[in-house]
Amino acid sequence: MKQSPPIDAPSETAGPAAVYGMQAYADRAVAVGEVHARPHLLIKAPRAVLQLAFITEGDPAKDQAAITELSQRLGVAEPDNMTPLHGLTWDEGDLHCEKHTEFSTYLWSASLDSESREPSGENPFRHGFVPPGPVISGVRLNLLPWTSESEKEIDRFDPISLCYSVVENGMAAIVTDFRQDEEGLTNILVLDRGLTQARAGALVQRLLEIETYRTLALLALPLTRSITIELRRMETQLAVITDQMRTRGGSRPDNDVLLSELTSLAAELEAGVAANLYRFGASRAYYDIVEERLDALSEDIVCGYCTWSDFLYRRIAPAMRTCQSVKERQAKLSDKLTRSISLLRSWIDIELERQNRDLLASMNNRAKLQLRLQQTVEGLSVAAISYYVVSLLAYLLKGIPGVHDMVKPELAIAILVPMVMLAIWWTVRRIRHAHGDTTVEEKSS
Repeated sequence: MKQSPPIDAPSETAGPAAVYGMQAYADRAVAVGEVHARPHLLIKAPRAVLQLAFITEGDPAKDQAAITELSQRLGVAEPDNMTPLHGLTWDEGDLHCEKHTEFSTYLWSASLDSESREPSGENPFRHGFVPPGPVISGVRLNLLPWTSESEKEIDRFDPISLCYSVVENGMAAIVTDFRQDEEGLTNILVLDRGLTQARAGALVQRLLEIETYRTLALLALPLTRSITIELRRMETQLAVITDQMRTRGGSRPDNDVLLSELTSLAAELEAGVAANLYRFGASRAYYDIVEERLDALSEDIVCGYCTWSDFLYRRIAPAMRTCQSVKERQAKLSDKLTRSISLLRSWIDIELERQNRDLLASMNNRAKLQLRLQQTVEGLSVAAISYYVVSLLAYLLKGIPGVHDMVKPELAIAILVPMVMLAIWWTVRRIRHAHGDTTVEEKSS
């Protein structure tokens, strides 16, 4: 088999290191080359195009394995797998691999078999092809010269969902029914009335992107159905909890249980929002691309037929509004949970403040009782200390010679008792006042 040079997009690192003799910005080559990163085909009628889109989650190893197998089977050189667009070319056609964030497209372009209306030559997706992931979209597109004979191909489509319009200022017609055939492929017919190869390639690429991105945009729809059931359950549970908050009157044990239930419900909701955030955002972005591609078609109506724009807007727009409404319901439920948790915490804080106030009052009463007890003990301690001091003085007076001749010891002791008690009371009072002043100074500082 004769080999042809591989088809590769410019590498992200390609480009001169200098511009007009001056050093270029480090990322300039990527920014400049982005407009050429995914060039459209140059094709001419009659031509057959078969494109499959695979979910790869952005893993380049999956695409590399598929391209390696194809290169070995077709006997052509393996292209540079690091570029966003690369492909293989052989005698019977060419294959283009285009990488995206979560999926990759494989497009096989070959001459059209006039009898089978299939691409002629060896099908690269047969005979041991290793798919890089599950298929999300499959399109079979035939580009034919616009003749009375080729117009008969329109009868092959389902008349119920047939979309037929004129584009490119009357130079081409696009036909599809968005139905999948027995092989799971969407069939598209393009009738060419003198398009250049570049314009034909751009039109074909636009149609393929519409089919691929409209499928990707609707991936969020099955997700919304399961989320709707969960949201309804959460909303019902929130209504029950808020009703309990209203009827129970803010009992502290009940509030703790309700706060735990609300927190658990909020955590469950936020986990679901985080898990589905990418899919909803991606669906919105894919739908925007579909709208841009449909607007770029600038379709002219063919009497008696539906245009692509009317058909897709009428069916995709309600689905996207459903996804948007589910996303808004999640946001509103999150706000309601936040307000309920805030209200419940306010009740708990008020209850805690009430308990702290009661605790402080109890501590204040306890301190007063302790002060009274302390005063009572001080009085008893004055009497006890005075008794021991007077006893010591009595022993002292009785032991001094000559005291018995001057005054009787009993009389001297009786005179000393009030004096000793007064001195001890005054001393204890001074000590207590000194400690009280120190405590006041510490509190003020």
